[in-house]
Amino acid sequence: MRGFRRHGFRLDPRVPRSQPRRRRRYFLLMGSAVLLFVLAGAVVYPWSVPAAVAMCVVAAALPPLAAITGNRWEEGDKWWDER
Repeated sequence: MRGFRRHGFRLDPRVPRSQPRRRRRYFLLMGSAVLLFVLAGAVVYPWSVPAAVAMCVVAAALPPLAAITGNRWEEGDKWWDER
């Protein structure tokens, strides 16, 4: 993980400062999707099948949203080809 290696006392200057924040958002959304799938199948399904299906639909929509959020560049970030 290039963004978390330290060179002396400074972080790697090639990695945008927003990368840890974007990574945290990505894992939060993906964790929510996994949690929704597990809860829908193990907890909600015995009581309400439509609610479990709705939870699975929401959980299926979260991974693309997580990818978009995780790859979005924020203001002040430099693109990979900028020097």
